[in-house]
Amino acid sequence: MTLETKEALENLTRSFESFKSANDERLAEIEAKGKADSLTEEKLSRMNRELDQLQAKANKLQAARGRPEISAKGDMDATRLEQKRQFFDGFIRKGHELKLDQKALSTTVDTDGGYAVPVELDQMIEKHLRDLSPIRAEANVIAIGTSKYKKLVNVGGITSGWISETGARVETSTPVLQEIVPPLGEIYANPAATQTMLDDGNFNVEKWLSQELAEEFSYQENDAFVNGDGINKPKGFLQYVVSTATDDSRTFGEIQALKTGVAGDWAATDPSDILVDMIHAMKSGYRGDGKFYMNTSLLAEIRKFKDVDGNYLWRPGLENGVSSTLLGYPVIEVADMPVRAASSLSLCFANMKRAYSVTDRMGTRILRDPYSNKPYVHFYTTKRVGGAVTNDQAIKLLQFAV
Repeated sequence: MTLETKEALENLTRSFESFKSANDERLAEIEAKGKADSLTEEKLSRMNRELDQLQAKANKLQAARGRPEISAKGDMDATRLEQKRQFFDGFIRKGHELKLDQKALSTTVDTDGGYAVPVELDQMIEKHLRDLSPIRAEANVIAIGTSKYKKLVNVGGITSGWISETGARVETSTPVLQEIVPPLGEIYANPAATQTMLDDGNFNVEKWLSQELAEEFSYQENDAFVNGDGINKPKGFLQYVVSTATDDSRTFGEIQALKTGVAGDWAATDPSDILVDMIHAMKSGYRGDGKFYMNTSLLAEIRKFKDVDGNYLWRPGLENGVSSTLLGYPVIEVADMPVRAASSLSLCFANMKRAYSVTDRMGTRILRDPYSNKPYVHFYTTKRVGGAVTNDQAIKLLQFAV
């Protein structure tokens, strides 16, 4: 552990202890006066924001330690490295449409113009996307080479049993299969640089381009994986029909939603009980890798929850590679999750690797445009991304409704 990481974790621990003291003070005021002092509430809100910042910094430092660096060299031989250099120095920096080695660089000229970027740049974009997109980082990401990915799910089960070596085999029933086809759409980004920047030999154009593309792609992806309507884009997990029925009785393709019993709010007494219900509504085979997903405002509320013994249910992430936890399960902040409101689906508990699939059509295409917005050179870049819930039993939602 580096000194900087150790210091960040110590600051997080001190901040959480101060937060607990302030919240205990708030609870005492409510018990004595019926409501908390406004100064105490303001102090607690400030501490919540500080906890967010310290946890994010600690997560970033710990992730950086364990993340392998994707370098320009990698395992490429000298020929591939030179061809890649030609791509960036010739096409990206100067606009020369070189006759690149298509096999070595995975470059092809699209019918509408532009090149498929080298596979190494694709990998760099993917790495940055995982850092910026919390759902992509947790979901099952599948690289596809066609325009459609299909998954068959057995929803009826099959007959099986035990038998002796020489016993007659009874014919089993035919499985009932359902087909899932994650909607696929084209996502684009259009970062810009001046020609002066591109001409500067010290300007790391590869790193700049991969980061710019990842940031713009992630903004669209994050929202689509949560809220997308499935029309020319992924279908978000909050856009499925919800039901209170359990896994054994629910219609295929519907997601179980537990209700707080109060429109737009937590239950007045023992509000955290529903969190335990969410966890145990999931089958044990999925539950072990379950995580909570919510936005920062809901997390600020949940940080104040205690059990019957007065212990806080939320814990900061103080170990290497471990995020903050709620009831022992990791917490993932997702800005695109809705704020708490009447009938909102603001909290998710899921084994996202089993529940949600992201499909990436191989190949990111780029078109260099130095003409539309002089003196800037734009890099119009597209890729095809899909997404859908592929296992509705591995995800549970909390609805703030009666």
